[in-house]
This record gives sequence, structure tokens and C-alpha cells, in this order.
Amino acid sequence: MSELSALVVTHERASVDEIESCFEGDVEQLLRELFSDERVHECMVLQTCNRFEVYVVSPVASKVLLELAKRLNVPLRLVDILSSEECMLHLLRVAAGLESMVVGEDQILGQLKDMYLLAKRAGTTGRVLDTAVSKAIQVGKRVRSETRISKGSVSIGSVAVDLAEEELGTLKGKKVMIIGAGEMGTIVARTLSHKHISKLYVANRTFSRSQRLAEELGGIAVPYEELESYLHAVDVVISATSAPHVILRRDRIERALNGKRELLIIDIANPRDVEESVGHIDGVRLYNIDNLRGISQRNLQLRIGEAVKAERIVNEELAHLYRMYKRQRADHIIKSLYSELEHIKLKEREKVLNRLGAYHTLGDVEREIIDDLLRSLVNKILSEPTKRLREAAERGDAELMEAAARLFGLHPPRQGEGGRGDNF
Repeated sequence: MSELSALVVTHERASVDEIESCFEGDVEQLLRELFSDERVHECMVLQTCNRFEVYVVSPVASKVLLELAKRLNVPLRLVDILSSEECMLHLLRVAAGLESMVVGEDQILGQLKDMYLLAKRAGTTGRVLDTAVSKAIQVGKRVRSETRISKGSVSIGSVAVDLAEEELGTLKGKKVMIIGAGEMGTIVARTLSHKHISKLYVANRTFSRSQRLAEELGGIAVPYEELESYLHAVDVVISATSAPHVILRRDRIERALNGKRELLIIDIANPRDVEESVGHIDGVRLYNIDNLRGISQRNLQLRIGEAVKAERIVNEELAHLYRMYKRQRADHIIKSLYSELEHIKLKEREKVLNRLGAYHTLGDVEREIIDDLLRSLVNKILSEPTKRLREAAERGDAELMEAAARLFGLHPPRQGEGGRGDNF
């Protein structure tokens, strides 16, 4: 029997650099290579900055995934291989935001959809993954609509953007400068990319890093030595460098502003980037990391409380997923049954048409009536057996399904019969 399994490398065990180094090639090419292995019936890759996961449907899934880890030179100390039930639970938890570094974060659901569609276009998914991912997406949506797990930013970078939006009423059409293109500055920049700002300036001591981040998000890279000359042109400055000393002093900011009336500065660096007295400049509002930590912690506690509700939803939907898969085990017999009766129906249809045609010419209306009658008979005859077979599959009653196959002269499914993945 085929099994859905996953190779999982996440932030739980690995650093961001280690996750990125798991696979740096083309995901579609990786899917094609995996799917070319006759042991692999279906496959999908989920890759984000916090996880590298490969899902396969195969009779020897664990073996295939371990071979893949060795081929990609992924250290086994970073790897978890999840078997069928573990894998399904994990996928639903990922979609719900329960496996994220920041509990309840929203981006993962969109990332899951995108990676699934990539595999779908590549032709590497089938009934098993289609069912599992569809259920996972449904769970992700339900969790976010029925709980508050995604309410309130919890990373300092995201909270800084929320605060800027709250202080200005909106960030739409605003000009923002980020100082620092490291991890925190990158979080800020990516959060800003959804806020419809008019211009994004990025300054960093290493100019090439400013350029990379600016290019990624359609911003403008600013030479570090010239950042003060841009201050008069922006509405918000968010500073997030790793400098060991103050980089924005009061006298230099006053000169740079040159009479500009309003400027919001949010300093999320530790140690601070901005001299405390800058907050005394007329028209300048200064917030630092201490102002944001309290907001972040309150939001995180709220999310953790809501995670309990999300867990209940995941467990409830996981039970539904198990039932869906069990019912699908009857599909081979049901499909064969309908196919057999369709064959009989066509033979009898020809006999009826020939007999009636011997007496008079049949028109389209008469043929349509006969077709409707035969179709209705087949559906009504098979309605109850179909229901009973699916219930038997749900109960795991293999004896009843085998008896039904013998009773109707059908062949029960054999290993490998029906195409890739049909025996999950």
C-alpha cells in the first residue's frame, strides 16, 4: 500500500542558514526528478525561510525520503521523517499556523497554496495529496475565521510597522526608510510591501545588501553615508541595525530635516540606533524597542490562548480527513461496478433501439427518453450499494468489500493496479 510521508526540516531544529542550504535549486526540477522515480506516485515540496518539507506518496516513502536527504546532503540530525498519520497531522498544523516560528502567522497558508499549485502544474499530485492539501487549506481558513490566532503582530519588526500605521492613520502613499538590511530590517521591509507605500528606501552599511533587499521589493538602495540627506523626504524611519553605537544623533537629524514638520522614527535596534534626545525635536515622534516589546508580548499571549481552539479544530478536521481516505478505499470497487453496469446498459440500449427501430424510425426525443431511463435505473440500483461500500470502508470492513467484489464478479484492487497512488 502507498503511504503519504514527509521529510521535514524546520526552525525547530535548524537555523535559517541550514534550512536555506537544504535545497537552493529549482523546485519544479526537483519535483520532476522525484516523480521520475517509479516508486514515487505523488510528490510536493513546501519551501519557506523557516521550513523545507518534501511530501511523497509511495509504497516505500521513508526509504525514498532518506535517499533524497542523502542526495541533497541534508544532515540527518536536522531531518524528521513523518509517517502517514504524523504527516497528515503535521500538514494540518502547518496550515493552521501552529507549526510556525510565530504562532498563527498568515503567510504560510498562501505559501502552501502556491507550492501545491506548482506541484499541480508539474503533474506530480494525485488523489492523495489533492485530498490532504485541500483539507489543510480548509483547516487554515477555518482556524483563522473561528479564532483570533492571527490577530496582532508579534515580531518586533511587524509590530513596528503596525505602530507606524496606527500613528499615521495609514501607510498608503507614505515614504518609508529602513536603516539596516539584516534579518529584522528584512522582516520590516516585507511587511511594508503589503501596505501600499509610495516609496521604500533601504540603507545599510554594506551597500550590496541594501541593493538586494531594495531590488526584491521594488525599493531604492541608499548609500549608508548619505542616508541623512534622505530624511527630509520620508514620513517614517525604522532603524534596525546591529551597530554597537548610536548612528542617528540629534544635531545631525535637525540639520537633515531642515524645517520639515513631521517625522516618525521607530528604533528597533538593540543597542539603540537613535539618540534619545531626538524625541525632543519639534515634529519628531520617537519610539524604541522598549515601547514595542509590551505590545508584542500581549499579542503573543493572545495567540497562544487562541492556539488551544485551533488545536481542537485541527483534531476535528483530522478525523474527517481519515474518514475521507477510508471512504476512498471503496472507490475502486464502486468505479468497477459502475463501469460494469455501464457496459451492460450500452448493450441493452442497442437491443432496445434495434427492436423499436424495426417498427418505426426513432427520433431524438425517443432516444433521449430511453437514455434517461437507463441512466436513472443504473444510478438507483447502485445508490445503496455505493453508500454501504463507503460506510464499510470507513469502518475498515475489508471483508464486506471483498464479498461485494466477488458477488458482482469484480476484481478487488491489487498492489499497483489503477495507476500511481490508487492504493493509499
